[in-house]
Amino acid sequence: MCSMGGFTVSEVNGNSFFAVFFRQKYINRWGLMRNVMNENLSTHAAEVSCVAHALALIGNTYFGKNYDADRVAVLALYHDMPEVFTGDLPTPVKYANQALRQCYAELENQATKQLIDRLPPELQSEYEKILEFTPIDKETKKLIKGADKLCALIKCIEEEKSGNKDFTSARESTEKSLRDMKFEELDYFMENFLPAFSGTLDEL
Repeated sequence: MCSMGGFTVSEVNGNSFFAVFFRQKYINRWGLMRNVMNENLSTHAAEVSCVAHALALIGNTYFGKNYDADRVAVLALYHDMPEVFTGDLPTPVKYANQALRQCYAELENQATKQLIDRLPPELQSEYEKILEFTPIDKETKKLIKGADKLCALIKCIEEEKSGNKDFTSARESTEKSLRDMKFEELDYFMENFLPAFSGTLDEL
């Protein structure tokens, strides 16, 4: 049984949801890697929201999809907010085995409930739909996951541009996993927009 200690609603104002949201800037990602440029959770959330929104529009425009692009962007903006409580657990640890996966999923569920409890009762049901991803179809969820991975790939590209070889294997594995998703919106973005991330400011 996994549990979260310490941070309970009784210790904090019940309307502290947005104050907690703004604390995402203090949660750094890529904890096991040497970073030339530190990336925090707040920056990551904004970037994933931007890319997920773009993927939704690409799907609607070129592939006959019917995504609600605005909702996709909002879901992506909040997709990692529970990590304010759980921290950004490194991927090799999070997915080391099934027991750890289940334990971390349980911690995320508890963190999500704690976040919702920090809202007025009248707003809680609306934010449940965002934080718990309900209702959401599998394709939309896959879209947000793809945007998350795309942003990870972009981070790797930027670190390599700065001469940091620590991200080389991460870039290769992330790019492969994106290709393996066989998702036409992702393929379109990678073919048409991703190359620009390797350019300099003058080239852009």
